[in-house]
Amino acid sequence: MQERQRHKLADTAQQIVGGFLLSGPFVVTGEVWQLARNMTVFHSLFLVAVIMAIGYGGLYGADNDRDPRREAAILGVPVRFISLLIVAFGSVTLLAFAITAPSVFLADLDPAGRLAVTARTVSVAAIFSVVGAVTTDSLF
Repeated sequence: MQERQRHKLADTAQQIVGGFLLSGPFVVTGEVWQLARNMTVFHSLFLVAVIMAIGYGGLYGADNDRDPRREAAILGVPVRFISLLIVAFGSVTLLAFAITAPSVFLADLDPAGRLAVTARTVSVAAIFSVVGAVTTDSLF
């Protein structure tokens, strides 16, 4: 029986670099925030499913050397995949609040409205973040 591969801090660091690199331009673009204003919860959930598919496919479908059954897992879900999703959504969220984007782009909304639109914006920008995170994870 093969030993499960451990997920290292360096793997997450690589994901973080890629996640921030590709998400940055979308967090600071007013058009993305305007799109998010018009989205529904269904749209956001659909995007989350797309992000998960891109992430899993990028990690395990595009890389023949990586087998999710041989990696460390939590409740059957590979730790590398969990890390990828945390990085994809976390980097966008952190960046949005660090640069005060919700206050800039959503100044006309009440706090609850800002939070709702920010969550939808995160689901849009996380598409690009997951691509960057999975790319750097696979390349390095």
